Amino acid sequence: MKLALELAKKGLGKVWPNPMVGCVIVKNNKIIGKGYHKKFGAPHAEINALKNCKKSSAGATMYVTLEPCCHFGKTPPCTDAIIKAGIKKVVAAAKDPTSKVGGKGFGILKKAGIEVETNICKSEAEKLNAPFFKFAKTKKPWVIVKWAQSKDGFLARSDKKRWITNAKSRKDVHSLRKKVQAILVGINTILKDDPMLTARPNIVKQPLRVVLDSQLKIPANCNLLKTAKKSPVCIFTTVDKTKIKQKGVQIIKVGKYKGEINLKAVLAELGKRNVQQLLVEGGEKVITSFLRQKLADEIIIYTSGERLGKKGSVKSSGAMKKVYTRLKKSGRDKKQFCKDVRLTGFTK
Repeated sequence: MKLALELAKKGLGKVWPNPMVGCVIVKNNKIIGKGYHKKFGAPHAEINALKNCKKSSAGATMYVTLEPCCHFGKTPPCTDAIIKAGIKKVVAAAKDPTSKVGGKGFGILKKAGIEVETNICKSEAEKLNAPFFKFAKTKKPWVIVKWAQSKDGFLARSDKKRWITNAKSRKDVHSLRKKVQAILVGINTILKDDPMLTARPNIVKQPLRVVLDSQLKIPANCNLLKTAKKSPVCIFTTVDKTKIKQKGVQIIKVGKYKGEINLKAVLAELGKRNVQQLLVEGGEKVITSFLRQKLADEIIIYTSGERLGKKGSVKSSGAMKKVYTRLKKSGRDKKQFCKDVRLTGFTK
């Protein structure tokens, strides 16, 4: 099962909205086939593992990281292929949380005389596909809050240099952007930095670009609006819609929470648009709001090896410092990019 989980990770950023799944087939204590779900619309992990079998799979045991599907979607049901292949036993890490499957796959296999064992490495499997599990249960996006800071806690620079972190850290951020379905910032980030908010190098389908703009101050000539035809933009506001009627731009009015845009309403609307993973890249105000309202599921912090001192602008908030201290103390999920350090952790 550990091998199946490692195989599943190869589908990262390629299989959305499907989960990452890995599969290993064993016969007479030897691995005879293995596979993973490579991209959305392509054969599932179980099918690839069966195709890659070096010998007959009849009487073999299949280890798979998620309950096999039992419905027609982009591909036929995996349960049919498993039964036809003569698999004797299926060991699954976790039950599929969706209403289309939700235990039905296990039921079909058992009815066909196949032994089923579940909950092997369950926590690892659910952690691997945490966004998929959350979205299936709540219809709300998995929220990743990300920020970069200097060694002395500054979020921006006051000198002519633009970046706090190095090129390797920034490349890693683009890899992160490629696996999410939407990127969110506040209007102040647009007004100050005029970012593109795209994953580079360019990918076939860019994430939806989301802006929190309570008073609709977004400039008509900003990069986001100028490129909206190629990469859609969604603007959340608390005022009536303006004359912005541009292809690729959608303006959504939501209510307020403590005088600001209601973030829970924003997440609900993004869920309706099938956003399974949301990357929050806003400034101190936006990030702090997500943290204080306990809406973040995952935190990613890039810390440079440089102290900015007088060159620094905007200090991290108390809520941000608290999260940073917790992640630093845990010592887990730490990665080095030259002198930069990336800390990652779940909030629950």
